[in-house]
Amino acid sequence: MTVRTVAMLTAGGLAPCLSSAVGGLIERYTEVAPDVRIIAYRNGYAGLLTGDSVEVTDEVRAEAHLLHRFGGSPIGNSRVKLTNVEDCVKRGLVQEGQDPLHVAAEQLERDGVDVLHTIGGDDTNGTAADLAAYLHQNDYELTVVGLPKTIDNDIIPIRQSLGAWTAAEQGAVFARNIIAEHTSNPRMLIVHEVMGRHCGWLAAATAREHHEWVKAQEWSGWLENDPRRWDVHGVYVPERPFDIAAEAKRLRAVMDEYDCVNLFLSEGAGVNEVVEAMEAAGEQVTRDPFGHVQIDKINPGQWFAKQFAAQLGAEKVLVQKSGYFSRSAASNDADLALIKRCTDHAVDAALRGESGVVGQDEERGDELRAVEFDRIKGGKAFDTSTAWFTELLADLGQA
Repeated sequence: MTVRTVAMLTAGGLAPCLSSAVGGLIERYTEVAPDVRIIAYRNGYAGLLTGDSVEVTDEVRAEAHLLHRFGGSPIGNSRVKLTNVEDCVKRGLVQEGQDPLHVAAEQLERDGVDVLHTIGGDDTNGTAADLAAYLHQNDYELTVVGLPKTIDNDIIPIRQSLGAWTAAEQGAVFARNIIAEHTSNPRMLIVHEVMGRHCGWLAAATAREHHEWVKAQEWSGWLENDPRRWDVHGVYVPERPFDIAAEAKRLRAVMDEYDCVNLFLSEGAGVNEVVEAMEAAGEQVTRDPFGHVQIDKINPGQWFAKQFAAQLGAEKVLVQKSGYFSRSAASNDADLALIKRCTDHAVDAALRGESGVVGQDEERGDELRAVEFDRIKGGKAFDTSTAWFTELLADLGQA
């Protein structure tokens, strides 16, 4: 396959991999196909629809390695679904009566794009699949190669999403300072709300990172400088239902002994209950263009805190969210290594004309490959029977 022009875009929420993935793609093309023209659509699919693109110049290529040091996306993000016509019209991305898929296809054709790299979650790559199918039906062949970005680590059948390890590590850094607040007031309840709409992997991994940090420190044991006060006392994920009354009884004993309780909560753990309560009260539940409940509008952390506070006899309650802190970080070493493997493979696949989302395919023996778009789905559940999680719960007395 002859590739003359490659385009890339990043879309959806941020994750600690976007900047590095963009840099990695540029580096790989410069290494193996230096004559290929590269452009980037700004602000995800919004830039594609409006024709807002930038050229990757020789100067940008020479400095692409610097992008590995930063979080965020150097080319901008947005949440746009090409099949949600009403939302695209409302946002002024297309005119009334226009089909966003057709508008995007025409822009790609005008730009002479042979390969499109999409860096995002299942929604981003699902939109890419819709676009590729539309183009194919209209006799415009486009190779689309996605990279799996989500800190929730919930893309089927991808073993490990880019940026998720870093997000867990950074969430634990956030937790260290937040949990120090237990020294500010007697009988303190701290709820650390972690991102994860349907999947509890990130909350579990963040709690584990913090728990391991606590175990690794030297403590004086004097008064409040006690590892039992700084540790995690409960982890709650959507995949593991629990009895609030029973947990409140267990945690009341923790509060009575340590004068504080520290909980790690996946934001999706209480969403169904909160939504049901809001709708029963006649309140409107705000959703995004993909139909997802906007979790920041319903505050599950506050809801859980309210359920526990009175039963624990808490004098003060603090609910803090680590999401924006953790998802905006630069990639750690583990993610940098995974990103390089995936971006190298993505470029090689693109030059072969092979479409798909690059990652370790759990249904093919964890082989690193371009997974077919029709097999990509969101909402992969966290396996709560995994050894490290059951060991964590046992350490916390929550098993």
